[in-house]
Amino acid sequence: MVYVLLGGAIVAEVLGTTALKFSDGFTKLWPSTITVVMYVISFVLLAQTLKTMAVGTAYAIWSAVGTALIAAIGMVFLGEAATWARMLGIALVIAGVVILNLAENPVAT
Repeated sequence: MVYVLLGGAIVAEVLGTTALKFSDGFTKLWPSTITVVMYVISFVLLAQTLKTMAVGTAYAIWSAVGTALIAAIGMVFLGEAATWARMLGIALVIAGVVILNLAENPVAT
């Protein structure tokens, strides 16, 4: 259940950030409203996740997956360049989260 909450927090954050792009500096009502609502939902779900998951793990997953998804949305739907450097950056962010999770929950040998 904790990963469902975290997944919801990530989806809400990604929707909020995407709407933020279209808010034109908070000058357009509906994208601005969607941004605020989605961030509130995201933080509420993240707070619920933190009741049972370590803050380092939850935040690492939340921020890394959100970052990777927003970068992908930018490249696929918003015309941002899909360069090798960006792809490498996304891969490094994901690798960093994996390493953090392994360090917190070492595999039994």
